[in-house]
Amino acid sequence: MAIFNYVALKNGKDLVKGKIDANSLKEAREGIRKLGFIPTKVYEEKTAAERKEAAKGVPKGVVQKLGLEDRIDFTSTLQILAQAGIPIIESLMFIETDAAKLKVRLVARELRRQIMQGFTFADTIARYPQQFGQIYIGLVRAGEDSGELEQTLQRLLELQTKEANIRSKVIGTLMYPMFVIILAIIIVLVMLMFVFPVFKDMFDNMGKELPWITKSLMDAGVFLKTYWFLVPLIIGSIGGLIAFLNNWEPSRRKIDEFSLKIPLISDLLQFANFSNFIAVMQVAYDAGVPIIECLYLANMTLTNYTLKSKVEIATEKVQQGQHLSVALRTTKVMPKMILFMIATGEQSGRLGDMLMQATSYIDKKLDKIIDTMTKMIEPIMLIVIGSIVLTLALALYLPLFQSYIQD
Repeated sequence: MAIFNYVALKNGKDLVKGKIDANSLKEAREGIRKLGFIPTKVYEEKTAAERKEAAKGVPKGVVQKLGLEDRIDFTSTLQILAQAGIPIIESLMFIETDAAKLKVRLVARELRRQIMQGFTFADTIARYPQQFGQIYIGLVRAGEDSGELEQTLQRLLELQTKEANIRSKVIGTLMYPMFVIILAIIIVLVMLMFVFPVFKDMFDNMGKELPWITKSLMDAGVFLKTYWFLVPLIIGSIGGLIAFLNNWEPSRRKIDEFSLKIPLISDLLQFANFSNFIAVMQVAYDAGVPIIECLYLANMTLTNYTLKSKVEIATEKVQQGQHLSVALRTTKVMPKMILFMIATGEQSGRLGDMLMQATSYIDKKLDKIIDTMTKMIEPIMLIVIGSIVLTLALALYLPLFQSYIQD
């Protein structure tokens, strides 16, 4: 039930204003006519949340995209309230009123409005694939169809929490080398632009030919100091080129294919991709989703084009009647232990349990790989920094050493 403001004609000539409760605009107009008025303008009264939405420039009825942490908070609250036996509409109303973030409140409000119009929860979120994702939508639909929405929300919460943990581990592993690389770039730029030009006059007064490394860095320093405004342009261009190559499908396919040939990086990519893949497979299978649809949902989690294309071929073979383990074995990219577990689950009729065991196995392997990479990154970064320092030191001191030797 919503509140509608109206402007109407009384006795065909006098304007009157008022408010009326109704479920829809049509119902509001009918109610106004029953009062003996002729409606000329009827509009729904905005709530406080809608006024905040309008202030932020968010059109009414638009659901903003939720980040992973936002989806976790949203799903967690829904699951807790569903477990307590609270209907979905009341749960959404609670989120709409008390959620910490405005965009989560707006999402809950829009979903509640559409469910009150007769849509199911799954049908409602299916209208927003960009906001929730096909995996979320597919699992919620399976949960509603099986009457196990509460359990499905719990599985979704575990799945999203697992994804967040994997993401944080990978980002945490890459943070240190990225920080060191950025720091090294800043140090090199400072040395080239401010330190090397100071030595230029002294080296010129020696009247001797400079070593090639000194001359190259000296010329680079003079150029950068003269055309300093090009530095941000060059860095921005390099960053833009990397982003373009990473997003352009032909180049991304080549990068993904090449990255699977690099030792340790290949293991990290495979286990990180298949960790989400197997987890979604397990959750979907437990929710009663047919095995083909489980594969389609799981395949959406794969971010590596090479892995994705090979699993898509395996999915087609399963659709043609081949066993899941046999089809996945033909990809030659899935870990053998996982294949063995899936084959055992198929033969024993306990595929769901074996997928859960496979998820646990992959998580442990992924933790080991990340730990190994973390330990390897430190000496590699020391070598990189040491090489940079050595190069800069040689460039500065080689002319002095040559001068002392010749004198």
